[in-house]
Amino acid sequence: MNFVQELKWRGMIQDIMPGTEKQFEKELTSAYIGFDPTADSLHIGSLVQIMILVHLQKSGHKPFALVGGATGMVGDPSGKSKERNLLDKKTLDHNLECMKNQLEKFLNFNCGDKSAVVINNHDWFKDLNFLDFIRDIGKHISINYMLAKDSVKSRLETGMSFTEFTYQLVQGYDFYWLWKNKKCMVQLGGSDQWGNIVTGTELIRRKEGGEAFAITTPLIMKADGGKFGKTEEGNVWLDKKKTSTYKFYQFWLNSSDEDAKNYIKIFTLKTEDEINDIINEHNEAPSLRILQRKIAEDITIRVHSKLDLDMALKASTILFGKSTEKDLKGIDEDTFLSVFEGVPQFNITKTDLSSGLLDLLAEKTSIFQSKGEARRMINSNAISINKEKITEDFKLSENNLINKKYIVLQKGKKNYFLIIVS
Repeated sequence: MNFVQELKWRGMIQDIMPGTEKQFEKELTSAYIGFDPTADSLHIGSLVQIMILVHLQKSGHKPFALVGGATGMVGDPSGKSKERNLLDKKTLDHNLECMKNQLEKFLNFNCGDKSAVVINNHDWFKDLNFLDFIRDIGKHISINYMLAKDSVKSRLETGMSFTEFTYQLVQGYDFYWLWKNKKCMVQLGGSDQWGNIVTGTELIRRKEGGEAFAITTPLIMKADGGKFGKTEEGNVWLDKKKTSTYKFYQFWLNSSDEDAKNYIKIFTLKTEDEINDIINEHNEAPSLRILQRKIAEDITIRVHSKLDLDMALKASTILFGKSTEKDLKGIDEDTFLSVFEGVPQFNITKTDLSSGLLDLLAEKTSIFQSKGEARRMINSNAISINKEKITEDFKLSENNLINKKYIVLQKGKKNYFLIIVS
């Protein structure tokens, strides 16, 4: 498989340095991408770069995932309107370990010459002193060259610290070090990294007379102009403790047709023919959301697991399909709470369960304004408890509790209430 051609038809190339495609055709080539360690999980924006490394390895080349233990202490100004908060080493080390564990789910670390490598730039920066750096590296890159970078020019009016100003030198040195010590010929990254990447190729050329190459991917924007990977709650994370599997699955399922036709090429490993077949099938009955379902299932399995996907599918039927009390009790507590996040909640005690049903609904919880209103709604067959229709003589007990402390009440088709029993 031709790596560059694979990226091209998937729409994953923004910039490519002349000679890059020939380098990949010539020999097994090592290439790297840097990952920002400012959080203890990667997010779906990072997934674009992870997929680049996956395609790189599938094409017969060697991927390096650089986790920025050193650059994380400086902060990349690219695309930022203000200075980042700097993290302490303990926090960075924790974040780096979490990221490494996530990367190992996607890349093969035991396949001979093509084996993936996770590498930390703190390993070569920790013993490099300031005077050596400015003498041996700084002298090769002029101030005029650094000022011309978009990441610097965009901040000249609002201000930029010397720390952030030197970031491009630090990242450039990463490329130089990997080129010299690991024969890493290509740096890959997002389009906002082009200036930093080119600084690396320039440093290699000026310091060693060497040649290095680069590819960047386009910034993914949603069809409506919104930022990809952002929801009302913030980033969509790869760690299910930060973004539940249910919410992760729903993110992809709720994408527009136009976005989904882009996402399936970028985030899945399906072939061009397979993708065209899925899109054609989807176009015949768009309301079935076949395209979105295929994407959501594929990505959820690879980021999490088949078991997690099954849990997300079960959870999806609770709000949007036919389900039972057994289904509610069949999902774990985190998924359950994720499904009912944002619905009105009421707290009662276990002794309240022995109250009459009307007392519970009108007085203990105030779901209804009066017993009369509660009675009318029950008699009109409009009330369900744990997805089961109830009558006025229904009696609640601890056997009805989900995860030993929750009751789901539904009024009509769309109005849900969560009763928490302590």
